[in-house]
Amino acid sequence: MSAAEPTTRAPGSPGAGAVAAPGAGHGWSGTGRFFRSELRLIFGRRRNQAGMAVLAAFPVIIAIATRIDPPTGGGGEADFFASITGNGFFVALAALSVEIGLFLPVAVAAIAGDSVAGEANLGTLRYLLTVPVSRNRLLAVKYAAIVVFALAVTLLVAVVGLVAGLVLFGGGPVTLLSGNQVGFGEGLLRLLAVCGYLTVGLSALGALGLFVSTLTEQPMGAIIANTILVVASQVLNAIPQLDWLHPYLLTHYWLNFAELLRDPVAFEALRPGLLSAAAYIVIFISAAWARFAGRDVTS
Repeated sequence: MSAAEPTTRAPGSPGAGAVAAPGAGHGWSGTGRFFRSELRLIFGRRRNQAGMAVLAAFPVIIAIATRIDPPTGGGGEADFFASITGNGFFVALAALSVEIGLFLPVAVAAIAGDSVAGEANLGTLRYLLTVPVSRNRLLAVKYAAIVVFALAVTLLVAVVGLVAGLVLFGGGPVTLLSGNQVGFGEGLLRLLAVCGYLTVGLSALGALGLFVSTLTEQPMGAIIANTILVVASQVLNAIPQLDWLHPYLLTHYWLNFAELLRDPVAFEALRPGLLSAAAYIVIFISAAWARFAGRDVTS
């Protein structure tokens, strides 16, 4: 899920340093090569590809299930399932609303948890740092790759849902939550904005996951810890008696993406989620840097 791929960086051998060479050198060119290498390792790993295939399958399942057994009534203002039969555009939104609850966060948590711990577990971390790749640059590249992955899987779910919905239900003008209609093109722009908003939230999770990954040399432990944190946040957010805690939870504002489907867009309702995500990113990237800067990786 990260650069820690046994077939590409063998621990304890000079070959590991050779593979890490894309990150060698100084300046933007060396950083760019390192970043591209990291992306190739993330998106080229088979278990990541299998996970992305699972994420892509859910929108198709939603579309087929709705085609076979259409919903019989409205389920609330932001019930995208009730709108699918009238416009396949809403399959993408329904899929995002379902997958942001667990599947997308788990995918990002897995990548983030494996980012540093995976390298340390295989013994390749010390070779990356002697190419030379500075610790600051390594953390920056790792986090940037996590953000790109978060955006990619969010767009994947949206695009597959959109295509499946249009094939099975057709398209047309999009009826917003505020009741008025916009053209299909504007609807696509709003869907893209939804993906951007969710990516910001998942990037906050990525920052937390990166920090956890610097605490251990066991990638599976980091992945499990990140997943537990996400599930705990969702569970706590569902308890009304803890409403005082909800604004501080990582996942609390994620479903506010629905505010992008109003006319005019309710930017005031989106701001808390963006500020919360920014706070998580600043805090946990700083914590990851503080932890990693003093970490002994020579043994």
